[in-house]
Amino acid sequence: MFTGIITDIGTVRSAEERGDLRLTIGCGYDMATVDLGASIACSGVCLTVVDKGNDWFAVDVSTETQSRTPPQMWREGARLNLERPLRVGDELGGHFVTGHVDGMGDVTEVAPEGGSIRISVRAPKEIGQYIAAKGSIAVDGVSLTVNEVADEAESTGFGINVIPHTAGHTTLGQLAAGDRVNLEIDVLARYLKRMAASQ
Repeated sequence: MFTGIITDIGTVRSAEERGDLRLTIGCGYDMATVDLGASIACSGVCLTVVDKGNDWFAVDVSTETQSRTPPQMWREGARLNLERPLRVGDELGGHFVTGHVDGMGDVTEVAPEGGSIRISVRAPKEIGQYIAAKGSIAVDGVSLTVNEVADEAESTGFGINVIPHTAGHTTLGQLAAGDRVNLEIDVLARYLKRMAASQ
């Protein structure tokens, strides 16, 4: 379980096919405090640490995970939002994030708004039904508040604001129209939808 509060930006140092894709990710974490088998969310994807060094860790990315996430995430040089799991007693500054990506969204517009950045995203209709104004969503692993939602025929558009701190401490500040992002809906929305369907 994660919170969507990013604590580091990692860089993919190498990507090697070994059946699954083995990534080596450079980071600023004290790796002495990270056990083999631990989970780290990488731009919203919960992955298992399978090897590590002083300033890096390695993960295996399955074909299934690759098929449900933007391919540019898994290339050498890619920058990834990193978050270690929530521990009992930690402050919950974002919202509950599982690290199980629901799908991808397409960035349609990035524009300055005051000191912040307004980002518009188009999500598939099957994800859009879970997105609500003033609700939470994780975009590339970052916990954000949805500003507005507009349902279209085959998709749902929504807008988020990224404040300067978030833009500077995550990869969201580098997004541009045409980029694809990982989306994870609020876990509470999943249960509410299931409960409503069972009535």
